[in-house]
Amino acid sequence: MANKLIVTAAPHITSPDSTQKIMQRVCLALVPTLIASIIIFGISSLILTAITVVACVFFEWAYCKLMGQQVSIDDYSAVVTGMLLAFNLPSTLPLWMPVVGAFIAIVVVKQLFGGLGYNFANPAIVGRIAMAMGFAGRMSTYGFPPDAVSSATPLSAAAEGIDYVTLLLGTHGGVLGETCAITLIIGGLYLIATKVISPTIPVTYLATVAVLSLVAGKDPVYQLLSGGLMLGAFFMATDYVTSPTTRKGKLIFGIGLGVITCAIRFLGRMNEGVSFAILLMNLVVPYIEINTRQDKLGIAKAKTRREGAVK
Repeated sequence: MANKLIVTAAPHITSPDSTQKIMQRVCLALVPTLIASIIIFGISSLILTAITVVACVFFEWAYCKLMGQQVSIDDYSAVVTGMLLAFNLPSTLPLWMPVVGAFIAIVVVKQLFGGLGYNFANPAIVGRIAMAMGFAGRMSTYGFPPDAVSSATPLSAAAEGIDYVTLLLGTHGGVLGETCAITLIIGGLYLIATKVISPTIPVTYLATVAVLSLVAGKDPVYQLLSGGLMLGAFFMATDYVTSPTTRKGKLIFGIGLGVITCAIRFLGRMNEGVSFAILLMNLVVPYIEINTRQDKLGIAKAKTRREGAVK
C-alpha cells in the first residue's frame, strides 16, 4: 500500500512561478521605460542597454564556465541586472564603461559571493556606485532630449522650468531610467498586479519621501517624480535577495530608504541619494530580519532577565 503521508522539509507551499518567469516579468515591466528612453535620447539608449545586458550575461557565463559551475544565464537574472545597470547610466557614456560596471555587478558583487541568492547588495546598485566614483565626470554628463526646456536635471541646483508634465513624460536630462516617471509607475504597478513584488516597500518608501519633503518645505510631487526614486522604489529596493521578507521588516526597510534619501538630497552636497540609500539599507537587512522574524511555532519566546534580578 502506497504511503499517503509524505513528509518533506519546508517550504510546504509551492508555486508554478520560477526564477526565470519572475525575471522575465521584471524585464517586461522595464520595456516601456526602455522604449521611452530611446524616444527621448535616441538610438544610443538601445545600444547602451544592449551592450550592458550582453556584458552581464557574458560575465555570468564566463565565470560559471571558469569555475566549473552550472551555467545559470537562462534564469534571466543577469539580463535584469544588465537592464537595471543600464537604466542608471547616461546615454552619453562611452560604450566600454558599462562593460566595467557589468563586471563589477556580476563577478565582484554577485558571483564571488556565491551567485544568485547570496549577494550582499543589489549588483546593479553597486555597479552604478562604483562607476559614479571611478568615472565621475562621464557619469554626470547627462543626455538631453532635443526639445528639453532646461539644460539641467530636475534635482540640480540650476533646475528651472521643469513642471510635473515634463517629469512624467521624461523630456528632461538624466540617466536612461530616471526620466520618464509614467512608464516606471506603469511597470511598477504591473509587478504588483502580477505579485512579483509586494507593494509594502515601494509604498512605504515613496510615502516617507513625500512626508519628509513636506516637513522640509520641499514640493513632495517634484521630489517623487525626480531622480531615480521611482526606478529604485519599484525595481531595485524590492530585490528578493537584498530586501526583508517579513512585513514589519519591509516597513522598516522602506522608511529607512526614505529617511536616507531625503537626508542626502536635502542635507548633503549630492543631488541624488537613492543608490546610496538602497546600498546602506541592503547592508542592514540581516539585522532587520533577525529582529522582525516570526517566532518558531510552539516555542515560547525567550525571556531576558536583568542581572541581579530576583529569580
